Amino acid sequence: MSSIELRAVEKWFGDVQVIKGVDLSIEEGEFVIFVGPSGCGKSTLLRMIAGLEETSRGQIMVGDRDATAEPPSKRGLAMVFQSYALYPHMSVRDNVGFPLKSAGLPKPEIEAKVNEAGRILKLDSYMDRRPKDLSGGQRQRVAIGRSIVRDPTAFLFDEPLSNLDASLRVEMRYEIAKLHQTLKSTMIYVTHDQVEAMTLADRIVVLEFGKIAQVGTPRDLYENPANLFVAQFIGSPRMNVMPAAAVTNLDLPDAVVSLGVRPEHITLVEDGLGQVQGVVDVLEYLGADTFVIMACGEAGQITVRIDGDVEMKPGDTAGLAFRPEKLHGFDGSGQALALDG
Repeated sequence: MSSIELRAVEKWFGDVQVIKGVDLSIEEGEFVIFVGPSGCGKSTLLRMIAGLEETSRGQIMVGDRDATAEPPSKRGLAMVFQSYALYPHMSVRDNVGFPLKSAGLPKPEIEAKVNEAGRILKLDSYMDRRPKDLSGGQRQRVAIGRSIVRDPTAFLFDEPLSNLDASLRVEMRYEIAKLHQTLKSTMIYVTHDQVEAMTLADRIVVLEFGKIAQVGTPRDLYENPANLFVAQFIGSPRMNVMPAAAVTNLDLPDAVVSLGVRPEHITLVEDGLGQVQGVVDVLEYLGADTFVIMACGEAGQITVRIDGDVEMKPGDTAGLAFRPEKLHGFDGSGQALALDG
């Protein structure tokens, strides 16, 4: 295990800068997830750490060693890709042990490491099968096993669950969380799925146009977003944002241009009460919860999370009351502001 530090790293493709001076320290044993929209640079940044992309400027430190110019094979890192890339003619056992065989390790050592990886990943009963006889989740576990046997300094995951269906993604999230608890290894993980980020990460790095928008624990980012971008990127459904001028019965600082509130922090009250008035547009029933999407005039479209047992219908009117301690204010540039009270 080891810490990883990025010092003012930049990546240029010709005249286009895609990573714009990123500084980041990842502690030994920490699980850090890079998230952001397509094109924000999260996979490029991961590949730079792995050595698969050249670092144009800055330093990448692995432990106390400057690894910026080192080839991937010298960095001691293991990469798990979106594609399983298994050898179809080999058994699970041979696929997992292939990196060790290529490195010329003795057979008894290979067998011991492969068996241990199989135990950790619950692949014991599949070791003699071929990849075509495995499910997508099992294939991804084999790919992870191939990394485990190398005993890497850190694991790098590049959207490893995106090829799986919804139920398998839930299963593999659990498996990866348990793997981190078992191995206590440093892990860096890239995903576009914020649910993966919120459920797996010790800390999340939110990237926007090649820069870090905010770094923090899942709770920090959800409860204290630093700006509008993070506020609306983290959380599903995303935070409601409306012009401060469209909200009544609130005493807001003059610098507040936009007001944000999450769907679960809004209560539907009698028509005429609350901070905003709305008309039910669409209902999304999810069982335990219902998302009520309301048209609220100048405040725009607002989503409210209510109990699934509450019955409403399109066309119903109601007032929307915001929990004052859960409101978020933003200035004209989208930066978060403290609200009085």
